[in-house]
Amino acid sequence: MKKSRGRTGRKRRRKHLQGFMDGVNCSHKLEYIKLKKWLKDRGFEDSTLRPAEFLETGRGLMATKALQAGDLVISLPEKCLLTTGTVLSSFLGGYIVKWKPPVSPLLALCTFLIAEKHAGERSPWKPYLDVLPKTYTCPACLDHDVINLLPKPLKKKAQEQKRMIQELFRSSKAFFSSLQPLFAENTGTIFNCSALEWAWCTINTRTIYMKHPHRECFSLEPDVYALAPYLDLLNHSPNVQVEAAFNEQTRSYEIRTSSQCQKYQEVFICYGPHDNQRLLLEYGFVAMDNPHSSVYVSADTLLKYFSPLDKQGKAKVAILKDHDFLENLTFGWDGPSWRLLTALKVLSLGADEFACWRRTLLGDTISARNEQQALDTAAKICHFLIEETQHVLLQISQLKRDKENLKTHLALVEMLRSEDLKILQKSAEILCNLNLATA
Repeated sequence: MKKSRGRTGRKRRRKHLQGFMDGVNCSHKLEYIKLKKWLKDRGFEDSTLRPAEFLETGRGLMATKALQAGDLVISLPEKCLLTTGTVLSSFLGGYIVKWKPPVSPLLALCTFLIAEKHAGERSPWKPYLDVLPKTYTCPACLDHDVINLLPKPLKKKAQEQKRMIQELFRSSKAFFSSLQPLFAENTGTIFNCSALEWAWCTINTRTIYMKHPHRECFSLEPDVYALAPYLDLLNHSPNVQVEAAFNEQTRSYEIRTSSQCQKYQEVFICYGPHDNQRLLLEYGFVAMDNPHSSVYVSADTLLKYFSPLDKQGKAKVAILKDHDFLENLTFGWDGPSWRLLTALKVLSLGADEFACWRRTLLGDTISARNEQQALDTAAKICHFLIEETQHVLLQISQLKRDKENLKTHLALVEMLRSEDLKILQKSAEILCNLNLATA
């Protein structure tokens, strides 16, 4: 009997240790103790989740008990949320109401975050500000050398994101100056470009969607942001489903899970069915084995594989452009997308088949030759992208050795490119099998 009890004891101990190997409990850390007390003072009670550090996702929330589908994961009272309403009822309110032309809801929130962070110990929001990331890994924050290693479509969006923040800063300088009576220091040193970048990234990566009625003191951009302390520690997984919404009856933002979660495991939510490029652009991270991920084919790459001597070439490109078939052409885990193959079929139409382009766009088969050429070209593009991706991964390895300061950012792009490589290799295999089947 003793032996048996000992075995059970060991089993239980192993299970307990295994649980904590999944995540290391962080609720004893001072910043989380202060945050929980601050939230409790605002009406938040929670016994389901605790802050923890996880090997794969970093900081997140761990379940203190097993969760079943339909269970309430978190209910955060309205008083805990940071919205434009919070900003207007603060010391900034009068300045925002008076300012013309009206500021955007986004700028109002950015301004509030910068001012509260600057206030330090004096800020009533300090317990929340203390657990916010000090830096972000959105493309807007990446070094020029790192942005150059991104896939073409994402590189373009990353540069646009950088420019957009710079433009927001340039156009907001006069408004920031109007706040000078509130500060002993020069507003130019408080509201600088890097402070705005930090605030913008905080809002872009962490807000929950919550529609607010339009107020006259704001510009016409949608007012749909709410920062949700503690709740925003929940990480994303593409493999879970949740229901999230503001409950008008309880005046709380609530999340219910549609999946099970074991005790001591990380609790995930889903930010949406996003591919890795979108996740990196909007949130600054990449999800491994993301079922929604795909590799984009730029129009330049697509057109490289067609003869400039094709007399109908320009007309074919114009048709694709008019019908929006030069964007969102992808390779996924299940091979080339229907849109990519359709674009390739249009470009592969023979002179005697060109009149059938409308049928091609609708998915009709025009000829065996046309189908085969489209598959052959898809395989060539796929192999070109595999080589390009492998070349970039080599560059990243080299840079990681040479530029210690960029290691974190380079590791992120490396993850993205490694996932791309897996998708492209899978697509190449599928195309090879399709070609064997039609041979």
